[in-house]
Parts: sequence; structure tokens; C-alpha cells
Amino acid sequence: MICQKFCVVLLHWEFICVITAFNLSYPITPWRFKLSCMPPNSTYDYFLLPAGLSKNTSNLNGHYETAVEFNSSDTHFSNLSKTTFHCCFRSEQDRNCSLCADNIEGKTFVSTVNSSVFQQMGANWNIQCWLKGDLKLFICYVESLFKNPFKNYKHKVHLLYVLPEVLEDSPLVPQKGSFQMVHCNCSVHERCECLVPVPTAKLNDTLLMCLKITSGGVIFQSPLMSVQPINMVKPDPPLGLRMEITDDGNLKISWSSPPLVPFPLQYEVKYSENSTTVIREADKIVSATSLLVDGILPGSSYEVQVRGKRLDGPGIWSDWSTPHVFTTQDVIYFPPKILTSVGSNVSFHCIYKNENKIVSSKKIVWWMNLAEKIPQSQYDVVSDHVSKVTFFNLNETKPRGKFTYDAVYCCNEHECHHRYAELYVIDVNINISCETDGHLTKMTCRWSTNAIQSLAGSTLQLRYRRSSLYCFDIPSIHRMSKPKDCYLQSDGFYECVFQPIFLLSGYTMWIRINHPLGSLDSPPTCVLPDSVVKPLPPSSVKAEIIKNIGLLKISWEKPVFPENNLQFQIRYGLSGKEIQWKMYDIYDAKSKSVSLPVPDLCAVYAVQVRCKRSDGLGLWSNWSNPAYTVVMDIKVPMRGPEFWRIINGDTMKKEKNVTLLWKPLMKNDSLCSVQRYVINHHTSCNGTWSEDVGNHTKFTFLWTEQAHTVTVLAINSIGASVANFNLTFSWPMSKVNIVQSLSAYPLNSSCVILSWILSPSDYKLMYFIIEWKNLNEDGEIKWLRISSSVKKYYIHDHFIPIEKYQFSLYPIFMEGVGKPKIINSFTQDNTEKHQNDAGLYVIVPVIISSSILLLGTLLISRQRMKKLFWEDVPNPKNCSWAQGLNFQKRTDIL
Repeated sequence: MICQKFCVVLLHWEFICVITAFNLSYPITPWRFKLSCMPPNSTYDYFLLPAGLSKNTSNLNGHYETAVEFNSSDTHFSNLSKTTFHCCFRSEQDRNCSLCADNIEGKTFVSTVNSSVFQQMGANWNIQCWLKGDLKLFICYVESLFKNPFKNYKHKVHLLYVLPEVLEDSPLVPQKGSFQMVHCNCSVHERCECLVPVPTAKLNDTLLMCLKITSGGVIFQSPLMSVQPINMVKPDPPLGLRMEITDDGNLKISWSSPPLVPFPLQYEVKYSENSTTVIREADKIVSATSLLVDGILPGSSYEVQVRGKRLDGPGIWSDWSTPHVFTTQDVIYFPPKILTSVGSNVSFHCIYKNENKIVSSKKIVWWMNLAEKIPQSQYDVVSDHVSKVTFFNLNETKPRGKFTYDAVYCCNEHECHHRYAELYVIDVNINISCETDGHLTKMTCRWSTNAIQSLAGSTLQLRYRRSSLYCFDIPSIHRMSKPKDCYLQSDGFYECVFQPIFLLSGYTMWIRINHPLGSLDSPPTCVLPDSVVKPLPPSSVKAEIIKNIGLLKISWEKPVFPENNLQFQIRYGLSGKEIQWKMYDIYDAKSKSVSLPVPDLCAVYAVQVRCKRSDGLGLWSNWSNPAYTVVMDIKVPMRGPEFWRIINGDTMKKEKNVTLLWKPLMKNDSLCSVQRYVINHHTSCNGTWSEDVGNHTKFTFLWTEQAHTVTVLAINSIGASVANFNLTFSWPMSKVNIVQSLSAYPLNSSCVILSWILSPSDYKLMYFIIEWKNLNEDGEIKWLRISSSVKKYYIHDHFIPIEKYQFSLYPIFMEGVGKPKIINSFTQDNTEKHQNDAGLYVIVPVIISSSILLLGTLLISRQRMKKLFWEDVPNPKNCSWAQGLNFQKRTDIL
């Protein structure tokens, strides 16, 4: 029977909660409140009944009975053993009941179990509710306040809730079936946890709830409760609690706000200080995420905890954060580390504790790297215990091994503590160069960090600010700047691209060095995109050697952008692996071509052109793609080839075979090629004819007449050479002998001196031909054409001393080739003389150098000997016995 009654109550529980909604719901407070359920005959000493409570009860055999009918589900109960309990809420601030269930809705059904204990004492629970910091769960804790004899009762707690779509000032009754039930976790003894999921979109809506508590066979129902979840947020504890000594010598306690909180928080900070001289505790509420504590002392210990709560409006304090302990050192530097730039002024402060006693600031001295004592002129006494040192116009810190800072020591008069402050000085002069592309669509800026000392943990960032028009006279760093993404290139430079751009807007930019010790900014620079345009290179570049003029002609087309007047620069040089460029500038903006003289008209030239604005602004464009000249004949050959002959045949006969020899004509003489050679013949009988020998450099003909003149012409695509060499073979002239003597003196294996003496002659001498060959070999003869004014000539060739050589000297007249002078060996009589003469050029400088070195050595030795032997000899004038004697006068010894 008891089980049947219990099941009926469960089925109609939701209906009871719906009926309760007709009354005014209890607004849940941010603090803890109490649910009290007492029978109506309880005294006010224990439970204060609210005004207007109906006492519709009767006493029968020690039990209260009331008949209640539930029409729903066609169920009717009567004459059941039951007791009426009246439940209401009261807060810790207000001990009067604020809301109570009436004699219908507030009735709590009792099973057939004897409930005399509850009828006498009643039941009480502490309740506290809040919205979890992640804004997803609404949590209510229900804690039983039963006395010791009743703690063994098992508790079952259910929470029924509903989130109406619309809730006016007088709430409408939610429809039956709209309440949802959650089972509360009562695994912890005497404490149950109820979790209600709240959608993010309904955080500002009103949540209606009521509790159903089953304990000791008795079922209790709370009045209806209402709350806006957003007003009951209990944040997570603050994160990242930390402490540090500030640059001013204060202790800074800082932390981070918990995530996902949709509104600002206020914080309560409690801390304690424990030192050898002071013990203090404090509790402060702040709205910032940090707190400064002054009066910090060396060797002190600080313990801190922080919690948070909504700043404006209702809310619940979070739990306390984990305690954080910070202990100060015996020597306190503030700041302990400084990051600054070259040329700046910085200061360090110090408090020195020695053997539990703080040292007077007047007895403190400062050292740099324990190697350099800092002058006292840089000291300042801030207070009795705080000393200050200032550094002016700092230079860049030079790394010392793995240390990238200077160590600043605060010392007592006679000792230094091992702790020190760190000083980082960086040169932040970073050059930022920008260029606007030739299409005027983007600006690329580049900068390098090679000049910056590498500092671990630092990051570099380009920041900029664009002005509406032009640049200011003096660029400055603006707080309303923007970062720009830059990417490291393979050449070690960072590159940033601005696109689109405003050509006439000033872009002020600088590099910011971010580091845990602080931020440094490089000197700002302002760039006007229109002033850094890098034009596209000129197009359609052509290069050619002009025929019959012999000039290098270069032509090009100017780029479309920019529209400003441009100047051009040309570089040209002989094509090859390493081109030696020559530069030529053109300042006429209308020029599209230029002709330049070049030394070698028959070489291939590489040509490139670039351009830049004529007003000096902007950058040079890239060089154009190279253009190359094509080698072709420019003019007729400047001269024919030099040639010589070899005569074979019987000397007694008048007919001889003459073989002409010549060297191929060089490009500078042929301008620029030789297609063929032509031999012109002219004899004493006025016979004239020509023979085409093609590209051959040797030609043989028969010499039969008394005089035979030949000329070798070089032919190219334009014509025959103009200036040519003639050689006349004449029987009478072959007997003219003007060379009296010929001598050959070998200097070494690569050089032979050939000298000769001439006799007077009536014939006009044109030049000489020197001919030589190795008699022990069948190789061809070698020959040279030299001037007629030369009387000595150095032949450079490979000569073997043990071999025999033949040297011949031919005088060449206008009338023909004279009689040669021939020798078949080196001249022996003066060979040694010439060799000695040549050796003198080497020996004499060596002798002179050795003499000078020897003389200097003697002079130095003389001075050292005087110091060695006469150092201890006293000055006679300083001796008492020598007073009055004339040491310059000779005294004869008797």
C-alpha cells in the first residue's frame, strides 16, 4: 500500500509543481539560502511561519491527517495517514521566510512510515546555485542540515526545471508536461549536486525550478524558484598567477582572466608577507588583473591567492586560485634586466642585504662585468637603502661567448654578491628599402637583420601607418599602427608587399623588436610609393655594327610607366663569361638610340639598357635582356698579310721555285673576315697577272725573269685590302751585301740576342727579315719582320743549348731582297760577357741591399754594446774627486 501511494505521488509531482507556479516564485540569490520544511504546530523559536499561513489540520492518534483529492488520472485517495509540512526559503541575510507553499500546494505527503521525528523537528537544507564558468551548466548544491540521529536516512533529490519562451512580470503558468526532471548526484554524504544544461541562447532567460527531496520515507517539495542564469555566473579561478619586482621596486602581482567570461570581473587578492623584520597580511579588491605591493624587502616571502566575480551586476565569487609563493633575494635589482637601444640612457636600482641587515645606499658601489668599476659620478642615493646607477649614451653590447649581455653588479664596499642585473644594448638601426613596381600596382619593402645582434626569444615585426597625402617632414612612430606580414627570403632579407597602394600617400614604417624584456623600435622612415618607382626595363633593345662607319649602334623603346621623363644608362662589352662592362649615360628623355665607338669592330658585343626618372627620384630599372651584335664585314681589309719566301732550286740556273708564306690576317686588319687571298704578279718584262689561292697561306711559283714582284691581297665580302706588302725578287739585288757582321748571343733557353753591323749603301733599306731554324731538325723555318732602324733584336723562342741553330738576316730594299748574312752557331767570344752583363742586373742590387742591411746591423749592435758595457760606469762629474777637472784636456801620465 505504501509503494502504491509513493508511485501515485511521483506521477502527480509534476502537476503539483505546475500548480505552484501560480504563486510568486522565489528569486535565487547569489549567496547561500535555506529551505526549511516544518509542521504547522512548530514554535516560532525554531521556525518562523509566514503571515497568512492556513493551519487546516486535526490530531488523531498522534498523527496529522488531511484529505487531498487529485482528480487527474481519475485517482481518488482518502483516509490516508498523512502529515502536512509547510516549506519556505530564507537567506543568510534575512531569517524570515520569504516564500511558503500554501495549504494546498505546500502539502508534503508522508508515507505510512512513522514520521513523528519530522513532525517534531522539521527538515532543513542549505542550497546554493550558480552558472558554471563555461556557461553551459547551471549547478545547485543541496546540503542536508539534519541532526545526528537522522544522518543515516538516505536522500534522493530531484530537480524539476523549465525555461519558458516568454516570461512577463507576472509569469504565466507553464503547461503541464513542460517541466523536465534531473536526478541529483548524492554520492557525497549529506550533499547533492544537481546539473541543469542551459543553452547559450537562453542565458538571459528566466529559469523556473523546484526541488523534490525524499528522506527517511518522507517526500518534501520546495516552492517554485526563478533565476536568470547570466546573473549567477561563478567564474573559474584566475589563471597564471605570478609575481615580479617592477622597475620601481614594487612587487607586482598579476594574473589572467578565466576564459569564456562574457563580462568584466573584479578580483579579490589576499596576500601575506613574512620577513625577518615584518609580518603582514592584506586583502584588497581590484578591477585590474594586477596589484602593486610597495615596501618590498630583500629576503622576504610572499604568499598570494586571487578569486574573481562579476564587476557590474550580481554574480558569485569564484574559488580561490592555487596559492603562489614568491621569495625575494638578498640583493634586489629593479629592474633585474633592461633591454635598450644604442645611444639611450638607462638606470638600475639596488637594495643590498648582508647578514640580515640592509646595507646603506651610501656604501654601495657598482661594477660592470666585475672588471670595470663604474664612476661614482653615475651614482644616485634614492633613499637610505636604495642606490641607483645611470648609464649614458650606451654602446652596443658585444657578445662574450654565450653571454649576450653586460652584467651589472651592486656591491657592498668590500664584497659583491653573485647576483647581478643584465643589460642588453642592441643597435636597432635597420635600413628599410622599398620599390614600386613598373606597373604601379604594388610596393615591395625589404630589410635585413644582419646588423642586429641575435637575441634569444625576440621576434621582429614591420609596422606602418599610412597618411592621407605625402610624408611628414620628420617621420615619427604612431600608436595607431598596423603590422605587416614579412617573409624571409633565400638571400637573408625579409620582404613585405603592399598591394594595393596609394601612390601619393606616405607610408611611415619601422621594425619593432618584441622581447619578454620589452619592445624596441627602429628609427622610422617614410616612403612615398611614387618616389620609389622602379620602372620596367626598356624593351626591343637592338645592337649592331654600322657598315662603313664602324660604330656600335644601340636602340630601344622606353617603358609605358611611369609617365615621367626618363634617363637611360647603357652598358656594353665584349661577350664572354666575364664581361668587362663600359657605361654610357643618356639624359635626353626623347632619345631612343645611340652610336658608340668600339675598339674591335669584329667582336661580338653584349648590350643592356636600363632607365630611371630624370628628376632623381625612384630607382633604376633592371637591366634589359642582353642584345648581341652579329659579326660581319664592316670595311675592306685594312692591309694585306705580311709574307716571306723560301727559294728552292739550282743556284746556277735562272729558274727557281719560290714558295710564299704568310700568316692568316687578324680580325682587326681584315674587318672582319677573309674569304680568300689573291697573289698579284709583276715582272720586269711588264708581265702582270693574278692568282686566287683561296684560304691557303702558302703559294709556290716559278721565278724565271730578272725581277719579279709579288703582292698578297686579302679579300672579304666588301672588297680587297687597300694597303698591301710587296716583295721583289731581283737577281742583281740578291748580290748587294750591306751586313758586315751578325752575332747571336744566348741569354737563356728562351731568349737569344741578335746584333749586327751594317755598311753604307746607296739603296733605300725598307726593313729586315730575321730567319732562324734548328739545324738538327727538319722543322720549318721561323721568321720575323723588323724595322730597318733596329741594330739589336731579342728573339724569344725555345732554344736548346746543345743544338745548332742557323740565324739569317735579310736586308729588304725597295728594289729587291739583298744578300743575307748567315751564321750557323752562337757567337762564342762574347757569350760569357753578355751573360755576365745580364747577371750584373741581378747581382748588383743584391750586393747593395746586403751592404745596407749590414750597416744597419752594425749601428744597432754598437748602441747595444754601449749600454751593456757602460751602463754601470758613473758620470765623472758626479764624483767628488772629479770636481774641477777638465776632462776634455789631455793629461800626460809621468
